[in-house]
Amino acid sequence: MSLVGNWSYPTAIKFGAGRINELPEACAQAGITNPLLVTDKGLADLPVTAQTRDIMDAAGLGRAMFSEVDPNPNETNLDAGVAAYKAGGHDGVIAFGGGSGLDLGKMVAFMVGQTRPVWDFEDVGDWWTRADADAIAPIVAVPTTAGTGSEVGRASVITNSETHVKKIIFHPKVLPSVVICDPELTVGMPKFITAGTGLDAFAHCVEAFSSPHYHPMSQGIALEGMRLVIENLPRAYADGTDIEARANMMSAAAMGATAFQKGLGAIHAMSHPIGAVFNTHHGTTNAVCMPAVLDLNAPAIADRFDRAGSYIGVPGGFDGFRTFVQDFNDSFGIPRKLSEMGVAENRLDDLVTMALDDPSCGGNPIPLTRDTLRRLFEAAI
Repeated sequence: MSLVGNWSYPTAIKFGAGRINELPEACAQAGITNPLLVTDKGLADLPVTAQTRDIMDAAGLGRAMFSEVDPNPNETNLDAGVAAYKAGGHDGVIAFGGGSGLDLGKMVAFMVGQTRPVWDFEDVGDWWTRADADAIAPIVAVPTTAGTGSEVGRASVITNSETHVKKIIFHPKVLPSVVICDPELTVGMPKFITAGTGLDAFAHCVEAFSSPHYHPMSQGIALEGMRLVIENLPRAYADGTDIEARANMMSAAAMGATAFQKGLGAIHAMSHPIGAVFNTHHGTTNAVCMPAVLDLNAPAIADRFDRAGSYIGVPGGFDGFRTFVQDFNDSFGIPRKLSEMGVAENRLDDLVTMALDDPSCGGNPIPLTRDTLRRLFEAAI
């Protein structure tokens, strides 16, 4: 089966190995003639980035790049990116990389024409309507990991560097106009990034599948996304050059982010503050939190996982799935406790307060309270 396609769900996606070479066409499709490539510090000097800038340059698009992007991007990175965009006279953004590069690239395109601070556009109620939609620059997204799915998302996560709180900034036009999903770009990922990002995609699918909200399309996507991760992450982890497994993981990442339109839950409500305070890797944090959250949510989700087991290839109903999740984490060397990642109990009160304020709380199948969140953090730490 050929793993190549042109899709329009939820946006235009050029999927397939080698399709980074179509970047000039993607920019033309988005109406970009002078792009700024936005990526993170870790990717800036890697061959995959140099190759992409060579493709831009050969097509007359220049090779301008902004890479002052932290692993958990913040408003300082954003201000610098907007300044670089304006200084270069750019007319669009190529958001390139994992979650941090994609999220910040999208925000540079969003904020370059706004007059209000970024925090005024948090994903609260209809705050997004405060933005000048006509001033949002076009975006082409190019993921180099298979995890966050930010390439098909209408929001970015930005950390407030003063309060150490992660905020979700939302606008429908933050959804990239064109996405290039080229699994060859993920071949060079180290094993721990392959695992951490892949388990992020898995968490998105599990939480969307568990959410109590009504969204049958997302429910089906989440189910297939779980199956793809379960079958392909071990292959991609064992052999990073397995293009079929890399392609299926790239699909699963986009599917997870599409599915969580249905909602996220306690896993993300916990991992957002943990990442903001302790600067942990997001996907790995999700993986460590998942077993405790499954235990809490069991009364509300056991039936649906009982039905899903035969399809996703995990026998034993919900109890079998719960056991599988811990074994799955262990197989990738994921820590069993957050304390192994430097998370300390002395910030427990702060973490609970921040988690309660996180919009992901609303998608958890068991209502989250200060008491339930405290117990979750204690179990995970």
